[in-house]
Amino acid sequence: MINTLVEKISNLNAPVVVGLDPMLDYVPSHIQKKAFEEYGETLEGAADAIWQFNKGIVDAVYDLIPAVKPQIAMYEQFGIPGLMAFEKTCAYCKEKGLVVIGDIKRGDIGSTSGAYATGHLGKVQVGSKRYSGFSEDFVTVNPYLGTDGVKPFVDVCKEENKGIFVLVKTSNPSSGEFQDQLIDGTPLYELVARKVVEWGAECMGDTYSNVGCVVGATYPEMGKVLRKMMPKTYILVPGYGAQGGKAEDLVHYFNEDGLGAIVNSSRGIIAAYKQEKYANFGAENFADASRQAVKDMIADITGAIGKDV
Repeated sequence: MINTLVEKISNLNAPVVVGLDPMLDYVPSHIQKKAFEEYGETLEGAADAIWQFNKGIVDAVYDLIPAVKPQIAMYEQFGIPGLMAFEKTCAYCKEKGLVVIGDIKRGDIGSTSGAYATGHLGKVQVGSKRYSGFSEDFVTVNPYLGTDGVKPFVDVCKEENKGIFVLVKTSNPSSGEFQDQLIDGTPLYELVARKVVEWGAECMGDTYSNVGCVVGATYPEMGKVLRKMMPKTYILVPGYGAQGGKAEDLVHYFNEDGLGAIVNSSRGIIAAYKQEKYANFGAENFADASRQAVKDMIADITGAIGKDV
């Protein structure tokens, strides 16, 4: 699957991913009104509103980008109807030819991780038949439980030609409470990076591994070190834009070929119409605002890494 992602990034010259993380207050009132008229102010109504919102954005940007990253928590908050909207969103994005990175951050003891991997990347056996649950192309994985929690995902990736992004250095302010702690003089995030390389060696694509990692845009100096440690590991980079990460900070996340990293923006894209810069589009044209925000992001990132569009 990493080969597919790299090919799409190269063909579009767009090392970006749109995070489909729809809070209900991001959804314009005219979409909410229509959903509530049909389903009432219910979980079903909320789920329909975020699905219609997602669809509008995907229709507006799918030809510009290689991938999307729906964050499952934004859907789970609406219960079963929300999860149905998540599944519907993933399926629709795949119909549009997009790589789907399920931001699920799972990781548990072996059997439980195996079930997560099966549900999100693999196929579950039901009698004589096998079914895909959510069927993302990649998912994010928390490595806190060690190899027991990660290997089941790697095994499914090998079986199904799928991929994972393992959390190494996250973008949130308190990430250093654990991730920066020194163990025999080495930061914990570097020890995790070494394991990512080890796991990735089992699951290689042509140039990069199907086992990628997550390194936040808000820690560029650490990103520079980690890039050198993991030359064949694709880096998923959250924290650009709304969280403070800047394009010029991300240069060293990429390899010399201009590949090796894919930068995420969530509310900076999907809620672009709420920003002063794109306010002229208005709520009715929220999707057009998102399209312009994607174009601006691509120009910003590719310009910074020396691959002007």
